[in-house]
Amino acid sequence: MKLSAQEEYGLRCLLHLARCGQGESLTIPEISRAEGLSIPNVAKLMRLLRMGGLVQSARGQSGGYTLARPADQISVATVLELLGGPLFGPTFCERHAGREQACAHVDDCSIRSLWSTVQAVLTEVLGKTTLRDLLCDEAEMSKRIEDLTGAMLAFRSAPGHAEACESH
Repeated sequence: MKLSAQEEYGLRCLLHLARCGQGESLTIPEISRAEGLSIPNVAKLMRLLRMGGLVQSARGQSGGYTLARPADQISVATVLELLGGPLFGPTFCERHAGREQACAHVDDCSIRSLWSTVQAVLTEVLGKTTLRDLLCDEAEMSKRIEDLTGAMLAFRSAPGHAEACESH
């Protein structure tokens, strides 16, 4: 499983805007320099983020880009969905049918169940994580993720969890 460069770089650009604070604007060259990205790439990302309603732009001497809403109201899930879409969505099986029109496992698929569950967990964690949350340092973020995912990990390591499928 991979995040695309577009998702990673777009999230970094938004996070850089969030660090500036509410009302502060940055130009494409400023974001480009700060994030080590090309100006055309940042321009493309900011256009997508503007069209998706996550940033606003202003022209002129003091123009640039600002967050369209406060950092605590922009979830990572929203950003990744806008820039790349879900890992597993409604058309996933159709796109991976092989040589046939429909997947050979369309009626009964344990893999579909796995991807669906992984997507649900990702959506839950990323939906509860905002740009504001990401303004902390790495150690603080690791602790927050540990707290957030603790219940999920406890379920995974619960006795009998792995054996449930083996008995079928």
